[in-house]
Amino acid sequence: MSAFFQTLTPFAVLAYAFVGGVFLAFSDFIMRSLALTSGTGGAEAMQVINREVFRWVFMALFLGMAAVSLGLLLYAVFVLEGSGKLLIALSALVYLLGCFAVTVFFNVPMNEALAGMDLSSDRTGDYWTGIYLPRWTFWNTVRTIACALSAALLLFGLLSLGQPQGPGL
Repeated sequence: MSAFFQTLTPFAVLAYAFVGGVFLAFSDFIMRSLALTSGTGGAEAMQVINREVFRWVFMALFLGMAAVSLGLLLYAVFVLEGSGKLLIALSALVYLLGCFAVTVFFNVPMNEALAGMDLSSDRTGDYWTGIYLPRWTFWNTVRTIACALSAALLLFGLLSLGQPQGPGL
């Protein structure tokens, strides 16, 4: 196992957990709180959140972990051996599919639709309560679970790599 891999992977476990923690906050209480605001207050707040997310640490972690996950997947498939190989490959695949792809194909299109809406329109309120809140929160919860699972799989994969292999060892 390379020194680079040994150095990178503990940070990757933490980064998966940090990204998942942000998603957890949204699924657990932020979206519920925004749903309780009057009129389209929640939709307006979410429009602002969706603009601001591009300017901070979260986006670097979110996008960076997609690249790291691809690297981990390739490294696990082509370099690693032993019982941790599958767990590490799965951790990367779960993040890429359950977090990154879900974001690209589900959450972002809903964010873009919301961003283009006029807050004074009845259509915006209908979209916010009837489509955006339930669907966005569902897919966000999928992302939360994917990040937690990725962190756990990577952690257990790393621990498995450190275990002796074979009978009687």
